[in-house]
Amino acid sequence: MARVTLRRRDDLPEHLKPLWDRMTVYGPFEGQAGAMANRLPIFEHMWRLLTQLADDGVLQKRYLELAIVATSLVNQCEFCVAQHSPKLAVEGISAEGAANLLDWEKHPELTEVDRLVVEYSIAVTANWNRIRDAMFERLRAHFSEAQIVELTWRIALCGAFNRFNDVLQVEVDV
Repeated sequence: MARVTLRRRDDLPEHLKPLWDRMTVYGPFEGQAGAMANRLPIFEHMWRLLTQLADDGVLQKRYLELAIVATSLVNQCEFCVAQHSPKLAVEGISAEGAANLLDWEKHPELTEVDRLVVEYSIAVTANWNRIRDAMFERLRAHFSEAQIVELTWRIALCGAFNRFNDVLQVEVDV
């Protein structure tokens, strides 16, 4: 059970109800959004950012989901792993493959670029102060600067969501 009251759509002011509706299209995140809605600026800015990034789409969905699941596995966030692993299935990664992303070096379902994304996600999450220029040279071979910035931001943001969900005990939406 969540440690805070989970707000619902009807608890929001009228101008934020369309954002709630848009959030539900993004995925089954009513619990997380409901916790955020206890502080309306957090709800509004996070979900506007996430939906805008989804609409703009500079990063392939596969890479985004690999990054989110890898980060969440490092942080042991059951909520985010459960919410995002099915999105990897749509991208061709089996449930077992998603569960074993941290074994990226010899992962049979990952391409070279997939492995790089997972390796970078782990580095940003666990060793951010030790990332060397060589990693960025490898990233630049496959991604634009805008994509690298978004990938880095989404990994860092995922870490924040991992902590938010775990500390407040937000349960997995089904």
